[in-house]
Amino acid sequence: MVVTLNRPRALNSLSTPLILELNRAFRAFNDDRSTGAVVLTGSHKAFAAGADIKEMSTLSFSEAYTTDFIESWSGLSTNLKKPLISAVNGYALGGGCELAMMADIIYCSVSATFGQPEIKLGIIPGAGGSQRLTHAIGKSRAMEIILTGKNVSGKEAGEWGLAAKAFDTPEECVEGALSTAELIASYSRVATKAAKEVVNKSQDLGLREGLDFERRVFHGLFGSKDQKIGMTAFAKKEKPEWTHE
Repeated sequence: MVVTLNRPRALNSLSTPLILELNRAFRAFNDDRSTGAVVLTGSHKAFAAGADIKEMSTLSFSEAYTTDFIESWSGLSTNLKKPLISAVNGYALGGGCELAMMADIIYCSVSATFGQPEIKLGIIPGAGGSQRLTHAIGKSRAMEIILTGKNVSGKEAGEWGLAAKAFDTPEECVEGALSTAELIASYSRVATKAAKEVVNKSQDLGLREGLDFERRVFHGLFGSKDQKIGMTAFAKKEKPEWTHE
């Protein structure tokens, strides 16, 4: 399944209505048994150039605080339990970079541009940029990017581990994301959901606790039909026919 951000005149800037629509789409895909993975992309010019500045510019502290401004963004990383791949071309700045990092896998073209330029507006990242970027590329590089507002090229994103792969062209980026999503969707939904869960837990838990959590989920999969199907098919050198149960 492919979701394409489509506000071309605003370079796909992320307004609250767009985020709410994206949340609804993710919830629908999560409930759709035929969907095994999702690709999120934008245009060749912009994945998403940032949050909608016009929407934010007149906010007061009390308005932002009491209305939990951008709280709706948090649902994007929780409403979809299925693997999500961001295919990033063009600009992924501010909120756009934060949105890309909410995915489980980031693919980009070498010409893509990532960044957290909020410091230039007198604010800081507010939708996970300071946390996810630090986890992805380390404190020193994240601190430099956030404190200076400097951008990161797609080539650098691939070299630093922010992106899993950096492709030569935007077309190859999207095709690569679709190919990976198709491969993931060909596996057991039970196993892919469990795999996503344990990897994400590594970001929250210490090593000892993470290992214990992984082992419990691993043991639990022996209660699934797909585990029996997969291992039986392997022994018989056959292709498994998953039931996703």
